[in-house]
Amino acid sequence: MADGSGRANGGVESSSVDTGAAPIDHRHLGRYTLGNRALEIEVLQLFAGQAPLTLAELAAATTEKAWHIAAHTLKGSARAVGAWEVARIAEVAERDGPAEPQRSQSIASLEACIAVTNSYIDGLPAEA
Repeated sequence: MADGSGRANGGVESSSVDTGAAPIDHRHLGRYTLGNRALEIEVLQLFAGQAPLTLAELAAATTEKAWHIAAHTLKGSARAVGAWEVARIAEVAERDGPAEPQRSQSIASLEACIAVTNSYIDGLPAEA
């Protein structure tokens, strides 16, 4: 999603990670951190630690309600830090629900996108 609105624009594919743009919209995040680089890194590290846990909750969801709560949580936290592609895929997962084959596709797409995003976050220098 180029505009960062977080609006879904189609189904999820297992290889839907956008490699053309940075996984984090630093301009968006900077509005909330007031340009404080240390705070930005701290917030991103919190996201990087929590996203896999929320994804695990999604994968373990045995009810539609649990699925929607986990997908919605992931979508919201991704939007908060400007991880638009994670948010887009989580929104599609939330909309499509836990039925197969969408369930497996959503989980695989989120795993791949979160891995790319977390790798990016891990590689950020502490000071700009």
